[in-house]
Amino acid sequence: MRGAAIVCHPHPLHGGTMHTKAVYRAAQGLNDAGLVSLRFNFRGVGLSTGSHDEGIGERDDLRAAIDWIDMEFPHLPLVVGGFSFGSMVGLSVGAEDDRVIGLLGLGLPVNLDERYDYGYLTHAGKPVLVVQGENDEFGSGHQVAQSLSPLGSHVTVVRVPDSDHYFDGKLVELRTAVRGYYDSGPGAKLLAAI
Repeated sequence: MRGAAIVCHPHPLHGGTMHTKAVYRAAQGLNDAGLVSLRFNFRGVGLSTGSHDEGIGERDDLRAAIDWIDMEFPHLPLVVGGFSFGSMVGLSVGAEDDRVIGLLGLGLPVNLDERYDYGYLTHAGKPVLVVQGENDEFGSGHQVAQSLSPLGSHVTVVRVPDSDHYFDGKLVELRTAVRGYYDSGPGAKLLAAI
């Protein structure tokens, strides 16, 4: 194993779970690149106890997942991210945690509302991969690339042509983008440096 990763799921109140196809395929891409991957349900989803907490308690859920994976794989470099709402949770928590060396965002909902501001990535000091559908209704590939480009060269945006927010019909391309970044792209150099 070359590393470990955690992928957070989209908004629970809109049907998001750890079984969401984009989350599953991203985790497969990470596995393909040699990273052991963890998907989990936020509080109140599936058999998890509790209830949705507007991203506050979900951050605590992710911190607990990071603690667990760090205990299980203490010597592996860790990548953290998520899809849609999960990107907001994953990127914000991962940016602050010194155990996390890289960040992954999928389907960033940049034009949804002010809660989805990713400006903090400027000072994160960690490589960030963002995979965005070109026709994503919550932020097109063009919009995401344009809004993230001022944040720095450590942010890589891969735009998936003809793809919507859920990567319908483009899940192979999503998986390939994630695998490529960590197998032979900037993420591979990051993992090799640890």
